[in-house]
Amino acid sequence: MNEIMLIVGTRPEIIKMAPLIRALLARLFPFTFVHCGQHYDYNMSQQFIEELELPKPDYGFKVKVSSQSLQTSKIMAIIGKVVNKIKPQLVLVEGDTNGVLASALTALKLNVPVGHVEAGLRSFDLRMPEEHNRRLVDHISTFLFAPTENSRKNLEKENVWGKIFVTGNTVVDAVIQHLPIAKEKSKILEKINFDEFLLATAHRAENVDDLVVLQNFVEAFTEAPMPIVYPVHPRTQKRLRQHGMWRKLTSSKNVQILPPLGYFDFLLLMRECKMIITDSGGIQEEATAPVLRKPVLVTRLSTERPEAVDAGFAKVVGVNKKMILASINQTLEKEVNLPKTSPFGDGGAAKCIVDIIEKIHSRN
Repeated sequence: MNEIMLIVGTRPEIIKMAPLIRALLARLFPFTFVHCGQHYDYNMSQQFIEELELPKPDYGFKVKVSSQSLQTSKIMAIIGKVVNKIKPQLVLVEGDTNGVLASALTALKLNVPVGHVEAGLRSFDLRMPEEHNRRLVDHISTFLFAPTENSRKNLEKENVWGKIFVTGNTVVDAVIQHLPIAKEKSKILEKINFDEFLLATAHRAENVDDLVVLQNFVEAFTEAPMPIVYPVHPRTQKRLRQHGMWRKLTSSKNVQILPPLGYFDFLLLMRECKMIITDSGGIQEEATAPVLRKPVLVTRLSTERPEAVDAGFAKVVGVNKKMILASINQTLEKEVNLPKTSPFGDGGAAKCIVDIIEKIHSRN
C-alpha cells in the first residue's frame, strides 16, 4: 500500500508539487503520482514532467470535455477508480483548479483524508471559479498547508475543520530549484528584440472576455514607456481576433508577441525583465523569490496574494489603461527597493510539509 497519493492536473500544479515530489523521493517515502488530466494533452504534460526531471506519473489521464461541471465529474470518476485501487492513507492536492476540487471531493467520499497544499488563499472575488474551488477544498480537507500567516487567519475566520500548518509556499522552492535548469535549457533570450523590456501576461476570463478591459490592456501595452514582451494565451488571442484588436497589437513596434511559453523560458524572462504586468496569481508569488525579485503590477480588481502587496513586490492597479500606464511610469521612475526575502517562504516549504506528513504517519 502506498501511503500518499499525490495528484496534479495542470502545469502550475506540477511546478508547485515538484519540490514535494523531490522531498518525498529523498526520504524514500512511498507515494503514488497521478495526473488527473485537467490539461488534457497528457503527452505535453508528460514532456513537461520529464523536463523538470520528475518521475513519470503512475497513472495519467486525458479529460477533454466542454464544460467545467462535466470536467469535474469526469475527473471524480477517474480518480475514484484509482483511489479504490491504491487505497492511500492521504490524498495530497495543490491549489484551486477543477481537478483539485474533483480529487478532494472523491477522497472525501471514499473516506480518505485530504491534504491541501496552498490552503487559505482568498481573493474574495466570486467571479473567479478558482475562488469557489479553493474555499470548498479547504472546508473538506483534513490537513491544510497554509503558505503564510495571512492564509492561516483566513482559514481560522472560516472555522475550517482541518488542522492548519503554516509552511511557506512551494512555489518559492520551485523557482529556486528550477532556475538553474532554465538557464541551461532555455534559449528564449536569443529571440527577444529589446535590451530592456517589461513582461506582460493576461488570461483570466473576467479580463479577456470583457471587451472594454481587453481594449484597455491593448492600449496600455502599445503605449507603455518601455517595450513589452507579451506571450499570448490562446484564450486571449481568440478574443483579440474576435474583437479586431489582434492587428493593432501585432503591428505595434512597442510590443513583441510570443506564443505561449514553456516554464523555463518564462522563468528566464522573469529574471531579465524590468517589471511584470499580469493578472496571474502564481506569478505574483514567483516574482518574490530571492533569485528573481521583480516588481509586479496586478491587472485585476483584487488579489488572493496580499502578502506580495504588503511586502512591496506587487501593486493592484486595476484594469483601466490610465491606471496601468501611470503605475508603469511610477515604478520605472522611482528606485524600487524590494525585500531580499519572500513573504512566501525561504524555499523550505516542501521539506516542512513532508516533515509534517511523516509525523502524522508515525502517529497512525
